[in-house]
Order: sequence, then C-alpha cells, then structure tokens
Amino acid sequence: MNLITKRLSKTGAARRKGRDKQKPDVMIDKQGYREGVGIILVNRKRQIFLAKRIAKEAWQFPQGGIKAAETPEQAMFRELKEQIGLHEQDVKIIASTKKWLRYRLPHRLVRQHSKPICIGQKQKWFLLLLANEKAEINLMATDDPEFDSWAWVSYWHPLRQVVWFKRQVYTLAMKEFANIVLSRKFWET
Repeated sequence: MNLITKRLSKTGAARRKGRDKQKPDVMIDKQGYREGVGIILVNRKRQIFLAKRIAKEAWQFPQGGIKAAETPEQAMFRELKEQIGLHEQDVKIIASTKKWLRYRLPHRLVRQHSKPICIGQKQKWFLLLLANEKAEINLMATDDPEFDSWAWVSYWHPLRQVVWFKRQVYTLAMKEFANIVLSRKFWET
C-alpha cells in the first residue's frame, strides 16, 4: 500500500469524541436511516482514495450526511471539501449509483437517546475522477477533521479494509462502478 500519512493534533481527536448529539439539520427517514453520500475518488492510474479515521484502525471512503435543503450532489461536493480539501473543479463526476444503498449500524453504535433514532445510513454513491492532478489532498481542511492519513490503493483493496457493517454497501457501489473504472475503453478516451 502506497501510504501517505499526515498526523493530526490530539485536540482534533478529542473534539470528535465529544460529538454525541444529533445535528439539527441531519435528515433521517421514517425507517431511521440517515441520508448521506459516499465518494469513490479514482486517479488516472485507476487507484482509489482511501482514508483512515482519526485515532482508529478504520479505513473508509469519504462520506457524510445530507443536510436539509441539500441535493445529494451538493452534499457530495461539501463533504469532498470538508473531509479531503478538494474543490468541485478538482474532480469530474463519472457516475452515481442508481439506487440508495443502505447499511445498519451495530446495536452498540446506535445512539439510543438521540431523537430521531438513527439505525443506519442510506447513501447515494458518486464515482469521481481526480481531474486536477496538481490538486492537494488536505485532511485538515476544517477544524473538525475526520481522517488522519490516506492512501491511493488498488480498486478492490477497500473491501478488505472497511469495517464489517459497511462492507456490503461498499461491495454494491464498487461492483456498480467496476465496469467504468476497470474498462480499458474508458481510460483510452
């Protein structure tokens, strides 16, 4: 794994631990699923961006919730900027999943005292091409970073790294986008 590491301050990790309250603008459907987006960022070498959660051995794609009055595409661009410091002009949208993909949280991670209760996420996934090869990944683009290191990895590698309860959603999104990313014809244009 070609790993590029940037460590964050302990204060950033401490701030993340203290966030246990549901944000007022978070959208949770009637079944208890938080609406969100997932981002699969690919470079011209067909490598996929993967990031490590702060102070954990948990690797994942950038993802986040959709705020009230936001479209999935708007949320995706906001999360891209907040989580990894890339701008809309740095990427090109190649595809998005046809359906919303869902995962349930393990019972121990469900915040039982939050209203409404969130039992998992339903996500619209986006496949993005890193169009600006000079763009720089910045994990500290906000005061509340999500990740402390990142890497470009082979296409199927994330399925071995992601936490078990997200694995099915990752598999579905990656299978849907595989015909694009792994297609010789696509990359020749």
